[in-house]
Amino acid sequence: MHLTPSNDEPMNNSLAPLAWYRQVAIALPRHLWLKAMVTPLFIALFFGAYLYLLKSPSFPITVMPLTVLDHLISFQPSAMPLYVSLWVYVSLPPAILGTRRELFDYAAAMAINCLIGLLIFYFWPTSVPASQVDWALYPGMDYLKNMDAAGNACPSLHVATATFSAIWLNFILSRFGVPNWLRYVNWAWCTGIIYSTIAIRQHVVVDVVAGLLLGILVAQLSLRQRRCVQIPL
Repeated sequence: MHLTPSNDEPMNNSLAPLAWYRQVAIALPRHLWLKAMVTPLFIALFFGAYLYLLKSPSFPITVMPLTVLDHLISFQPSAMPLYVSLWVYVSLPPAILGTRRELFDYAAAMAINCLIGLLIFYFWPTSVPASQVDWALYPGMDYLKNMDAAGNACPSLHVATATFSAIWLNFILSRFGVPNWLRYVNWAWCTGIIYSTIAIRQHVVVDVVAGLLLGILVAQLSLRQRRCVQIPL
């Protein structure tokens, strides 16, 4: 059945006859000023609240337990670039959305994702167990640990936002009709970011599982009302 695009239909759908890379090229500059302003502003506001709760916990801090998997995954400082790449990764879905409506829907859903995590951090401050690693031997890691101490641990918002972004990005890429390998790259990148949170000792497995559940729940609920919402996982 052929659907005629309406004015509020996602631009990606109305461009369906075009090759996927041409659709992406057309979507990228759409509302560029809005994307350029909202994304860094959102990150700045989030970090302000995150760091405030990190430095000023309102309740006693719970140390998260280690699991067998935590012991099996060795400390890997080489995973640091993957960890930091989250800030590029979360910018990709809004960058290739082509309508204001979807941009605002995406931003609102991401805000809910982060707000839930921040509320949990307020009422239930958590941290990861102290590591035996000498952080002074790893200057980049030492800087991260000084800036983002191992608090606000569960759920891992690093994992929650990566998972949320991965599901939305997969949805958008599927709508563009991209080759399967690009969608596999998306999932691989997300998996690498999630793995890095444990490999650099910023989170433990329990934090990761909680972050996964939060990211999946909010992403799936936010995509429920979207057209063509079949999300192959």
